[in-house]
Amino acid sequence: MASNFTYDFSIRTLGPCKVPSPKPYSTKLGDAIANYTRDDQYILRCNTAEAASVGSEYNPAWMMEEAGPREKIYFAPSHVNAAIVTCGGLCPGLNDVIRSITRTLWYFYGVERINGIRYGYRGFRPEFNFPPVRLDPDVVDDIHNLGGTMLGSSRGYGEVEPIVDALERMNINMLFTIGGDGTQKGSLEISEEIERRGLKIACVGIPKTIDNDVMFVQKSFGFDTAVSKAVEAVSAAHVEAKSAPDGIGLVKVMGRDSGFIAAHTTLSTSDVNFCLIPEMPFELEGEHGLLRSLEERLDRRKHAVILVAEGAGQELLQSGKDGKDASGNRSYGDIGLYLKHAISEYMKKRGREGNIKYIDPSYIIRAAPANPVDSHYCARLGANAVHAAMSGRTGCIIGQWNNALVHVPIKMATYERKRVNSEGPLWRDVLESTRQPISMVE
Repeated sequence: MASNFTYDFSIRTLGPCKVPSPKPYSTKLGDAIANYTRDDQYILRCNTAEAASVGSEYNPAWMMEEAGPREKIYFAPSHVNAAIVTCGGLCPGLNDVIRSITRTLWYFYGVERINGIRYGYRGFRPEFNFPPVRLDPDVVDDIHNLGGTMLGSSRGYGEVEPIVDALERMNINMLFTIGGDGTQKGSLEISEEIERRGLKIACVGIPKTIDNDVMFVQKSFGFDTAVSKAVEAVSAAHVEAKSAPDGIGLVKVMGRDSGFIAAHTTLSTSDVNFCLIPEMPFELEGEHGLLRSLEERLDRRKHAVILVAEGAGQELLQSGKDGKDASGNRSYGDIGLYLKHAISEYMKKRGREGNIKYIDPSYIIRAAPANPVDSHYCARLGANAVHAAMSGRTGCIIGQWNNALVHVPIKMATYERKRVNSEGPLWRDVLESTRQPISMVE
């Protein structure tokens, strides 16, 4: 992050909280009764060495609000009319979050007007004629066992004015946005337009990115499931590679700008010999290039497994550099097919068989139901998003930081993407596991 960037974790609110919470939690420590979260409970952003300079007063540069139910809330539950929308690509856990939000609104606060907006932000547009789904505990009871999103999803259509117009028409006063970087930037713009119009509508996001690339969020939901599924693909590639002369298993996983899935998958199995991520440029040719290093690996061990993130090596591709998708993301070329062709041609020139088996499990992973670790995480994210909205907080997301759930301003979460630190311990451990060259650039 740029050195001149101003850290500010203060959270906007719609006004003072005067309505008593419907739950009889405790405000005292040591009475063996579950406690409310106080408004002065914070999690330090900094490490221990920096913490000494924080002091006892709230400092928005260093202290993040802890999430949780408050003793006093902003909205009277009987007046709440909530909406939930899922945007962007699929990700394990979407249905789990929908279910958690619905159940917390209904059972904890007694809110019975809950609208599921269909097919992302376009569900707010009258020209598409997608009526909302009425949500209740019976409707969402079993959806966590299914992949995808029961509401449907789409990219784009995030223009602010028609969305806020729709919120007004529907008398919505609480919006939950489940989506990635573009979705949450849209949610921030929606909350700002709401403020300009003088409306009292809370906008709270749950960050959805299978790539785990949201700033100030330790882990995004769906990531654990993605890694577990990617491990299965790598294991299959390893079996195929070992079973053929000069066998090469090539697996492409998600990771447009950040290689966390590839890195964690590599460390979850010792079968990967080359891990290629967007943060670490590599060359094909040259003494330390991928092709020469791959050939040396085949000479030593007779087989190899390559794991590549979808955003890696884009500088090698000529196609897909200038286009953008409906979410405004740069369109990338297919690095997996490119590497398959390049390796095959190189092996032919060298007079080697180079039996390549290429596996792209991306859509299988995206459509998978969440595993128990992600389901547990989604349940907590959804519940705490409701607590934030009921207390009038807006323009924020729910994330995990220092093993606690916190409120993160969307401006902070979307300032830039979280990336693997090429000088940090995670990447160093990957290099030790694969034993690939430290750099594959001349």
